[in-house]
Amino acid sequence: MAKIQKLYEMFARACFGLESPFLLIVRLYWGWQFMQTGWGKLGDLGKVTNYFTSLGIPAPAWNAYFISGLEFAGGILLAIGLGSRLLAFLLAADMAVAYYLGDHDALFSFFSDPDKFYAAAPFTFLIASLIILVFGPGKLALDAIIAKRFGRPPHQDRAASPASLPDSVSIPRP
Repeated sequence: MAKIQKLYEMFARACFGLESPFLLIVRLYWGWQFMQTGWGKLGDLGKVTNYFTSLGIPAPAWNAYFISGLEFAGGILLAIGLGSRLLAFLLAADMAVAYYLGDHDALFSFFSDPDKFYAAAPFTFLIASLIILVFGPGKLALDAIIAKRFGRPPHQDRAASPASLPDSVSIPRP
């Protein structure tokens, strides 16, 4: 049993070492996607304003500018890892509203038709935003570099990350 535990701990440490590269890939890819989406909206604000009007969004022109700018600039900042959690929160809220107003049927088919739910356009954008919101940008982000430069390590919420595992963990036996 001790050998299995040791192997598991080695496996967990290896997986933990993949966290920052994974978060970097998520940030780069989805930051790029948000930036492109925002750029497309900025290129045709009239169309976005009309769509927002059809959805009943208050102040549709102002919201078209705001959301387009948020997705464009937020995508760039997310990709480089600057202000990551705040931007992830704003982008997740943007995608939640997009789900609710633009893909209402897909949102409420979460249990009855999951295929419809995760096939909706906002799904992967929402999931990517939530990943960065919950796990942070990782060590390969400007947020982490700035925090390290000013002597403050990036905030770690994980209670039992593999790095914090004691050398000998006893597994209770029945």
